Amino acid sequence: MERDMSETLFTLPEESQKAPESRGGQPKLERPDRQQIVMRLAALDDLLAGDHRARMVWGLVQTYDLEPLNARIRSVEGGAGRPAIEPRVLVAIWLYATLEGVSSARELSRLCEEHLAYQWLLGGITVNYHTLSDFRVNSGEGLENILTKSVAALISEGMIRVEKTAQDGIRIRASAGASSFRRKPTLEECLKQAQAAVDQLKGEEEKQAEDERSAGEKAAQERQAREKLERVKKALEEVEKVAAKRAKRRDLKVKNRAARASSTDPEARVMKMSDGGFRPAYNGQFSVDMDSGLIVGVQASNEADTNLLNPMLDQIEERCQQLPQEHYVDGGYRNNASFEEATEKGVTLYCPIPTSYSIQSQKRPEDILPRDGPGVRAWKERMVTPEAKQKYKQRAATIEWVNAQARNRGLYRVLVRGLRKVEAILLWYALAHNLIQLLNLRAKMTV
Repeated sequence: MERDMSETLFTLPEESQKAPESRGGQPKLERPDRQQIVMRLAALDDLLAGDHRARMVWGLVQTYDLEPLNARIRSVEGGAGRPAIEPRVLVAIWLYATLEGVSSARELSRLCEEHLAYQWLLGGITVNYHTLSDFRVNSGEGLENILTKSVAALISEGMIRVEKTAQDGIRIRASAGASSFRRKPTLEECLKQAQAAVDQLKGEEEKQAEDERSAGEKAAQERQAREKLERVKKALEEVEKVAAKRAKRRDLKVKNRAARASSTDPEARVMKMSDGGFRPAYNGQFSVDMDSGLIVGVQASNEADTNLLNPMLDQIEERCQQLPQEHYVDGGYRNNASFEEATEKGVTLYCPIPTSYSIQSQKRPEDILPRDGPGVRAWKERMVTPEAKQKYKQRAATIEWVNAQARNRGLYRVLVRGLRKVEAILLWYALAHNLIQLLNLRAKMTV
């Protein structure tokens, strides 16, 4: 017969089961007293360990140029309005949170009240989740400036050379359901309904009828109706873009498929994920300097990898004032037109040649075809050599490692909508990655 679990867990040794008198009296126990008033004379700085990661984050954030973020603040000395939270503090809070895998503004707000490291970074400032959320997604321009200035400074110091770069995409689940994707006729009907809802709310406001709803509830309903109307209008624009792109496809099955767009997140697209399934997602792009491991390019897109090679090279050139000599990508970026354009820019591409071939024509993938341009010819001739194959092995240890770090920090799904906001999220992950990698590089230099 099985013994009761409680008997197993709480059975005491025979010695401890003796009566208090036989043991010489009652046992001495230290019990908690949560009503005791305690005076603690200590600064926040004394409570946080000297080598804590939060101190390292704050030290590097001190070197950032935050002028674009400061320029957005409307309250000035001697004028009306309450003081704004210093952007440097909010940048440090979100960078530290990203490193710790925290991506929710509500969760971060709770940690700012309970966790010593976040309290130390705030330095006595109080912040709510709404401020944290707005700052995270509306600071894209400032984050771009930080990434550009920091990379430029490292190039001038000689810490990175941007001679070899690698690029890869990371699929991020969008904040939209599969059922939100609708055809154009359905979206037009949704538009009529959304417009009718907005007009109805405006009519109620003009009549000023007696209503038990508060002013806040009315404003929230009106805002919700307006936002839905804007999303449906945006979805109609996006469905036209999807239809235009499919009309150019050669595959008749894809070409004749009805175009759809999401009424929840119009800029999201149904993409093939890493597990083989198809779900609404965005295609995040990172490009890394292969020698230093620092991210030098970030892009959010809703297109396939085949269209994203040269936009990334253009971004690297604009940020670093130079193009890489060598650029490493996987087979998903194979596109003859993109390869020709990259070759004209003077970039040597390393991309694996496909292993499949046509049995009917008996042509191998590496065979030079009459329609191949000089860039494609040079790529095929290069990638059949053992030297190129050996060099390509370096790619996995750089850009795949960057993507793995982002996954480890929680980059699986975004709760924001729209390319602009998704790119802001990617920039936070890029800056967090560069912060840690820069500390590692400087530590190696001092050894």
